[in-house]
Amino acid sequence: MKIVFMGTPEFAAVSLKKLIEAGHEIVLVVTQPDREKNRGKKIIYSPVKEVALEHQIPVIQPLKLRSDSEALEALRRAHKEAELGIVVAYGQILSQEVLDMPRLGYINVHGSLLPKLRGASPIQTAILLGEEPTGVTIMKVEKGLDSGDMLSKREIFVGLKTAGELENEMAKVGAELLTETIENFSNIVPRPQNDEEATFCSIISKEDGHINFEESAESIERMTRAYNPWPGTFAKIHDNTYKFWKVEVVRCIDDASSKAPGEIVGIDKESFTIACGDDGRERLKVLEVQAPGKKRMKTGDFLRGNRLRTGEIFT
Repeated sequence: MKIVFMGTPEFAAVSLKKLIEAGHEIVLVVTQPDREKNRGKKIIYSPVKEVALEHQIPVIQPLKLRSDSEALEALRRAHKEAELGIVVAYGQILSQEVLDMPRLGYINVHGSLLPKLRGASPIQTAILLGEEPTGVTIMKVEKGLDSGDMLSKREIFVGLKTAGELENEMAKVGAELLTETIENFSNIVPRPQNDEEATFCSIISKEDGHINFEESAESIERMTRAYNPWPGTFAKIHDNTYKFWKVEVVRCIDDASSKAPGEIVGIDKESFTIACGDDGRERLKVLEVQAPGKKRMKTGDFLRGNRLRTGEIFT
């Protein structure tokens, strides 16, 4: 099939590679503009552009597609050949004019089991909420937010995966499901979403990673996985901000009632343990940590060069 592909990050590049391997003809790739690193010393291409250039596929990179007349004209020309459009984590909202260009419309790879977790951060939010399973949905793109008819779904087990690990798995599963869906496109009956069952997730900001130890140890553990690799989870002690990269929940075996949320209640050679706000029943054992200006390291290595004491409090 002849296709126009829109996407930007590695998550989208996995789908583009799979489509090319499956023998589909990518007529045009649309991706976000190149970025400058270190004040223009180096130009960074998006992962999708890297794949397109490797396979000699034409690329356009409009700053704002809906208002770029040259880019829109390039799309019109492309869709005289391409009967289907695919958008995977492109980063811009498509106008109705663009959605109407291909004969078969546009379809999307979305990182949740719709109608749950519509919006910008379905992978992270699934971990935050303890969703099990999550999955990927191939849907038709319409003007509403992730509200188009569903073409196919596949479940993915979350377990103790970080957002980065879950995203990598979802990218592969999504790419496979996308190619299978295209191969069976003429036989698939689109299924409308039940809007009454829809849930939504918002854009993540850096400040979302600030740990509130009034929360339960279980919710902080999920948060640590959900915000790995970005923005990470962090807390302050000694006027310094430390990032927590790997933690686990442990049961309290002593009198927890007198311990303040954020208080260090135990230190051994390989970890330290912090009281949380769930009535002290469970605590957070920190296994990997990052000091300001340092690399991420195992907590045992961190403790050999940094002094912490029981009774001190992270905020």
